[in-house]
Amino acid sequence: METYESIREWKDQHITAFLDDTVSLNRFHDQAMHKVMAVAKSKMKKDNPPCYFTWFITGSGGRFEQGYISDQDHGIVYEKSNEENDAYFKELGEEVSYGLHITGYPYCKGKIMSSNPIWCKSLNDWQAQLQEWMENESWESIRHLHIFYDARALLGNIGYIHQLKSFIYDYQLVHPSLLNRCIANVMHVKNVIGPIGQILVERYGIYQGCVDLKYAAFLPYVNAIRLLSIKEGIYETSTLVRMRQLIQLNGYEKILLNCEKNFSDLLKYRLSLVQGKTYPDTHYLNIEKLSKKERNEIKRILKDGKRLHDEVIALTLSANE
Repeated sequence: METYESIREWKDQHITAFLDDTVSLNRFHDQAMHKVMAVAKSKMKKDNPPCYFTWFITGSGGRFEQGYISDQDHGIVYEKSNEENDAYFKELGEEVSYGLHITGYPYCKGKIMSSNPIWCKSLNDWQAQLQEWMENESWESIRHLHIFYDARALLGNIGYIHQLKSFIYDYQLVHPSLLNRCIANVMHVKNVIGPIGQILVERYGIYQGCVDLKYAAFLPYVNAIRLLSIKEGIYETSTLVRMRQLIQLNGYEKILLNCEKNFSDLLKYRLSLVQGKTYPDTHYLNIEKLSKKERNEIKRILKDGKRLHDEVIALTLSANE
């Protein structure tokens, strides 16, 4: 019988064989998480879950964009709420979060985990939660809505996740102001291109000379494409897949020019940061260690990401006027 410790050992021994591309690496992460959930379920008092449920991951894992080290972002949707079901999934959520931590997936600082009651609910309660987030004008509510829209079913019925995403899509069709609030939540991006076209790097600290790929490069692409996906009712989570589906829709070919290649290249650069010992380490790219060609490539990716972000916001705002 596997344990969390044996899964950690297996994961550490084999993960380096999957660092050639992001798809292989994320399939490996999925496999590791499946193993953790199997152990967590075996520790429950009941042999089987009392009702149907879906365990989903979100964040970079939901988007199939995890790097070498990844923290936890996950939740549970179960069929219906009653005393037995609520107690079971509360315990399962706490157990799987603990198991992932032991296996090498750090706890999420924002508590986006199945151990948090906000992220472990029945289907009806999830719908009520989404309704509250969409009606509440706080920054945190819209942030949570964005996080949920990146949810990908890892175990169980994908239909629960699609049903809840369609609830968000249908709501924004009737209430276009929701998209404006989504825009406000992601309006600002980290400026890393200077007035003469130079890359602005961290000036002090342990990441001196580095650029923060997460905030300066990834988020402009991820946030812009997610915004268009909410607007168009695209339920896929991978940023690259979302781009391909958006390109098939009339009017997005020009705005997404070169974006698929840029994002693919960005994922490759992130994979080069496997020497990082902590989760933040895997986001900082040392510009000084790059060749001239690579620096120009990173500069293009950063510039195009900012352009995409600004154009998507302008396009979405004008459509809602």
